[in-house]
Amino acid sequence: MTKPSNIEEFLTSLSSKSPIPGGGGACALGGAIGSSLGSMVGNLTLGKKKYAAVQEDIQILLEKLSQNTAELLSLIEKDAAAFEPLSKAYALPKETEEEKAYKEQIMEQSLYQASLVPLEIMEKAYAGILLQEEMAEKGTRIAISDVAVGVMFLRSALLGGAVNVWINTKSMKDRETAERLNRRTEELKQAGVQKADAIFEQIAQQIQR
Repeated sequence: MTKPSNIEEFLTSLSSKSPIPGGGGACALGGAIGSSLGSMVGNLTLGKKKYAAVQEDIQILLEKLSQNTAELLSLIEKDAAAFEPLSKAYALPKETEEEKAYKEQIMEQSLYQASLVPLEIMEKAYAGILLQEEMAEKGTRIAISDVAVGVMFLRSALLGGAVNVWINTKSMKDRETAERLNRRTEELKQAGVQKADAIFEQIAQQIQR
């Protein structure tokens, strides 16, 4: 599955019986939507006299958010590419001892590679959340609710990435490598959820007054 040219095409593929795109691709797209909402708020802030003091900061934020969006979108294809070898590995024969050993080797390699992409989605989603934190502080107040929405999309991408790491590391024989991946996943999950929830609550309190 290549990067979708429109959302309808992506959703049609996502809802089909094809295993790709799946949860990983959906996470990457959701995260990209979250960062794009931050960009919208930034663009609405540019050129406004009320925010003259932060124009340079907003411009830098826009560049970083644009890069974050592009990186997350690229992970849709990367996730599909990482899953394909794993799906083929599951179908390998295991009648003889040689076949069993070969399948175990290929499975281990494929599970590891399939864990790296959702972990990368988590890394990018967390980076996006941190960028939104600054946008929440400096962006125009008339669209601050969109920062909150964007943060929640990124939060979902982060958590979705976590379960996609775990479902692969659970089956790995190399427990040392699996636990290393799990530790990083847990670190990102804890930090990202805490940060995203704090940003959301701060914005919610501002607009409920």
